[in-house]
Amino acid sequence: RHYQFWFAVLALHKLGAVGVPATNLLTVKDLNYRFGAAEIKHIVCTAQGNVSGFVEEAQKTYGGIETRFMAKGGRDGWIDFDAELEKQPATFAREKTAVEDVLLLYFTSGTTGYPKMVRHDHSYPIAHIITAKYWHNMQADGLHLTVSDTGWMKSMWGKLYGQWLMEACVFTYDFDRFSGDEICALVDKYEISTLCCPPTMYRLIMQGSVNSYSLASLEYCVTAGEALNPDLFDMWKERTGLYLTEGFGQTETPVTICNSLNMVPKPGSMGRPLPLYETQILDEDGRQCAVGQTGEICIRCGLEGDGSGVKRPSGLMMEYYRDTVKTAEAIHDGWYHTGDTAWRDEDGYYWYVGRTDDVIKSSGYRIGPFEIESVLLEHAAVRECAVTGVPDPVRGTAVKATIVLAPDYTASDDLTKELQDYVKKTTAPYKYPRIISYVEALPKTVNGKVRRAAIRAEDEAGAEAASTRPPEEFGG
Repeated sequence: RHYQFWFAVLALHKLGAVGVPATNLLTVKDLNYRFGAAEIKHIVCTAQGNVSGFVEEAQKTYGGIETRFMAKGGRDGWIDFDAELEKQPATFAREKTAVEDVLLLYFTSGTTGYPKMVRHDHSYPIAHIITAKYWHNMQADGLHLTVSDTGWMKSMWGKLYGQWLMEACVFTYDFDRFSGDEICALVDKYEISTLCCPPTMYRLIMQGSVNSYSLASLEYCVTAGEALNPDLFDMWKERTGLYLTEGFGQTETPVTICNSLNMVPKPGSMGRPLPLYETQILDEDGRQCAVGQTGEICIRCGLEGDGSGVKRPSGLMMEYYRDTVKTAEAIHDGWYHTGDTAWRDEDGYYWYVGRTDDVIKSSGYRIGPFEIESVLLEHAAVRECAVTGVPDPVRGTAVKATIVLAPDYTASDDLTKELQDYVKKTTAPYKYPRIISYVEALPKTVNGKVRRAAIRAEDEAGAEAASTRPPEEFGG
C-alpha cells in the first residue's frame, strides 16, 4: 500500500515493461515459483516485514533478478528506490507501445496446479472507465477509497485506472492490519465520498464501534471479491442509508456484472451484465440457461485462430501465459468461460452460486486448494489431504484441511497448531487452514481423484444439524 506503487506502475507502463504486482505476504516458496514462471528480471520491494529476506533466499535458487529496488527503507544489496527517485530528471521520455502489447501479468490461483499467469494488454485500463463511472459512481470532485492490497488485481479496479480516467482523487492509506474503526475514522476525517471493500471488511466495520462515527460524507458504497449476504446488505442500509452495490469480475476481466448506477440492488444479487460485454449463463452443452437454471457465467469472446470470428473485447485477458491448454479450456467456441456459476431471475439479475473449480474466496482473497495441499504434503505427519472452504460468519469462507495422518502420528491440538504454523511459514499466511479435520480416508472417485464436493456436503450437513441444537450445547 506504499505510495511508491503508483509511481512504479505508471513508470513501467511508460517504459513498455510488463508489471507483475504481488502481495508482500509471499514467502520463499511462492516467490521461487513466480520468479521462474514469469522470468522476473527486476523487483521493487517494501522494506517492511520479511519479504526482502525471502526475495534474497529465493534468488539463491532462481538467480535471475538483475536489479533489486527497495522502497521505504534500506538494505545491503538493494538500491534505495526513494533516494534514486529524487535524483531523476523532471521529464520522462516514454517508449512507443501498441494496444496489443502486454501491460500487466497477474498470478491467479487454481485448484489443479500452481497459479496461472494472466496477461492483459494496454486496452485493459480503458475498460475500467465502466468500473469507475457506472459501478463506483466516480465524480471529478470525489475522494475514493478501495480497501485492497496493491498485490491484488482489485487494486487496479479501485486504486488506479478508472478513478483517474474519471478525474477522481484516489485516497491512499498505508496500514499493517485492517481495522473497521480506523477506516470509519478516516472516512470522517478526510470526508471520503465513495468506498469499496469486500463484504468481510464491511462486516468487520459493523462489528466495531460504527455508531460512534458519522460516515455522513459517504455517497456511494460498492463491494466485490466474495458473495454478499443479504443480512449485511440490510445492516449497512440501516446504518448509512446507502445500498451496498455488488459487482462481479475476475483477475481475467474488469467488472462484468454489477448493480450499476441508477439500478435498485436486490439483496444478494450481483446485478446485471454490463453492456460492454455480451454475457450469458450457459449449460454444459453451451446452451443458454433458462430463468432460474444454474450454469456457468460466460462472456462472448474470440481468440486469434479459434475460428469463432468474434473479437476479444477490451479488458478481457489475452491468455494464460505459457499455458495453451488452460487458455483453450477457458476460451473456446467463441466464449470465455469464467469458471463461476450463477442463475438469472426474471428481471435479468444474476445470483452467484459458486466456483466450478473449487477456488476458495476468503476475506476477499482467492485461495487455490492445490497450493495449500502441496505445502501440507511436505510435512512428515501428512499422508493425504484435501483443502476446501467452509462457511464462516466473518470471512465468508474459511479454509479447511481434511487430513489423513502418516503412520506413527496422532491427531492432537498441538499437531494442528504445528501444521497451521508450518503453512504460515511456508506460504502466504492468509492461506493457512483455520480448521483441520483428521480422517481415516478421503472420499475419492473410482479413478482416485479426491471428491472435495463430498467433503463440502458433509460439512454443510453437519452445520445444518448443529444449527438445530440448543445454544448451551455449543459451550465456548
